[in-house]
Amino acid sequence: MDRKLDPSRDDLPLMANTSHIRVKHYALDLDVDFESQIMEGTIVLFFESENRFRKRSISTEETCQSESSEARTVRMPEACHVPGTSTRTFSSKTGHSDFVICGKGEKDTAGKDGNHDNWEQASGISSSKYCCDTGNHGSEDFVLVLDCCDLSVLKVEEVDVAAVPGIEKFTRSPKLTVISELRNQIVRELVTLPADRWREQLDYFACCSQAPGCGELLFDTDTWSLQIRKRGAQTATDFPHAVRIRYRTNPQGRSITWTSDQSSRPCVYTMGSPLNNRALFPCQEPPVAMSTWQATVRAAASFVVLMSGERSAKPTQLQEGRSSWHYYVTMPMPASTFTIAVGAWTEVKPETCSSNDLAAEGGSFSPSDADFGCVEVCCHMDYPCRFQNASAAVQEIIPHRVFAPVCLQGACQETLLPLVPPCLAAAHSVLGTHPFSRLDILIVPANFPSLGMASPHIIFLSQSTLTGRSHLCGTRLCHEIAHAWFGLAIGARDWTEEWLSEGFATHLEDVFWAKAQQLAPHEAREQQELRACLRWRRLQDEVRSSPEEMQVLRPNKEKTGYVSDSGSSVIKHGLNPEKVFMQVHYLKGYFLLRFLARRLGDDTYFSFLRKFVHTFHGQLILSQDFLQMLLENIPEEKGHTYRISVE
Repeated sequence: MDRKLDPSRDDLPLMANTSHIRVKHYALDLDVDFESQIMEGTIVLFFESENRFRKRSISTEETCQSESSEARTVRMPEACHVPGTSTRTFSSKTGHSDFVICGKGEKDTAGKDGNHDNWEQASGISSSKYCCDTGNHGSEDFVLVLDCCDLSVLKVEEVDVAAVPGIEKFTRSPKLTVISELRNQIVRELVTLPADRWREQLDYFACCSQAPGCGELLFDTDTWSLQIRKRGAQTATDFPHAVRIRYRTNPQGRSITWTSDQSSRPCVYTMGSPLNNRALFPCQEPPVAMSTWQATVRAAASFVVLMSGERSAKPTQLQEGRSSWHYYVTMPMPASTFTIAVGAWTEVKPETCSSNDLAAEGGSFSPSDADFGCVEVCCHMDYPCRFQNASAAVQEIIPHRVFAPVCLQGACQETLLPLVPPCLAAAHSVLGTHPFSRLDILIVPANFPSLGMASPHIIFLSQSTLTGRSHLCGTRLCHEIAHAWFGLAIGARDWTEEWLSEGFATHLEDVFWAKAQQLAPHEAREQQELRACLRWRRLQDEVRSSPEEMQVLRPNKEKTGYVSDSGSSVIKHGLNPEKVFMQVHYLKGYFLLRFLARRLGDDTYFSFLRKFVHTFHGQLILSQDFLQMLLENIPEEKGHTYRISVE
């Protein structure tokens, strides 16, 4: 195919200036309204500035003595071109004397490329694009840039964390007289608490997120970003380290889908779109901005809220027929992995509860239960890691629940529910410790665009996996379970290297499924050979019918992982509509790993893979990290006549 690819349409911009300042924790507080198809509320972002997170990163690398760390610190010397953006003036809802605020009847002259469309005007949402005269301030103040689109930002303010009772324990320098410096010091201490104080940290994050505001901040939006500044804060270190944003989503926002389930009841879910979560909440989308989060979500009492979270949340009944659900995550991950689904789901339970089911339900290990017997020395940032939990290391089957529309309850009981324990046990037998403490599985509405999607603690499966025999359901379940290790616990530093997630999951689904079925070795080989033949035909078809540039496993080649000085970048072909239906990265990655497993032998290959998981879990990688460690651990392959490369 000779269709010309258009970077201005096909490439996805990542705007956040993560080289200067990074979000370490998000605290969401949202109301879900199915009548208006809107989520509205606040998000509080807790930051760490560049000089702090670089010092900790260097310290971690020195501790691990990882030679592959060089690949994680490269940056482009020049700013990259980002399509669809422009320089804009800043605005605020505050009445500072040196700002000229437009009245309700006055014309807004702040450009025409923002996301404040007729829907906002019809809904009575006031635009953030007020006229202003920044004078000499604009060129001097530090600007926080967040990835954001399809959202209506209503207010941005600094949070007075110093007003929280008991927070004075986080002030190292009691002599500080500048209150803004005191607030930032509190946040710096809070975000760097050691892993064994995770519960205290979460509690203070929650208290701080409810603290009063202490001054509105100037903000503006354009097509892809939200830009915030505080007058007089000239560096990231001076910029407020706790910021609250009040906003509401758009019914047509591209991060979430409002629809009806198979029982014709309303529901909403994050669909894993190319935009990720920037149309759900303002965030830092680049993978390097790994953060934790907690979220309180309120909806009508008839709905169930499922979310990425370490505990199986129970609803708190509120007045007027509404319920509140609270989830949290203590393992830092990219904001793109956050997932939520709200609907009238029914929990599917086995008709008879066996002793094995009871053992699995009672075997949940949260950080508070951890027996940190130091099974492995980890190289990631400090968090309550299950790989250091001796009890978690031997937990073959993590606690799990299955949810579905009521009309599919029987099909789930018959097809899906019996497959979950053997598939989880098979994954553990191959890779070891489950990275996450529990798992929810949801049968999503019929308009879900793929067979499945994995997120921390939750898997979405298409209803089509329930049809026919158990083979389709089992293989897809194994594929999504594999993402707990490859795609979530170990993420790609550059999203264009999809094969690091999808190639591994495709290869491992066959291995997991064969073990879950308890096939004899020759039966497993026959099954895997048949699937390899089918995949080879699919790959040939895609190579013939898709643009050559979209078939490359590393489209950025030697610039893979590079970003601009600010941390912004673009994802090549990230918005190309054809990409959603392409399997080339799944299949090329699968065949590369299949070749390595056959060349090295299963025992050697999977022993190496377990070592790789223990080395890189909780981190982001590039292709060269995997290939370099492979060659270092299997030295006899170094001098071989072929060269292993993903190019």
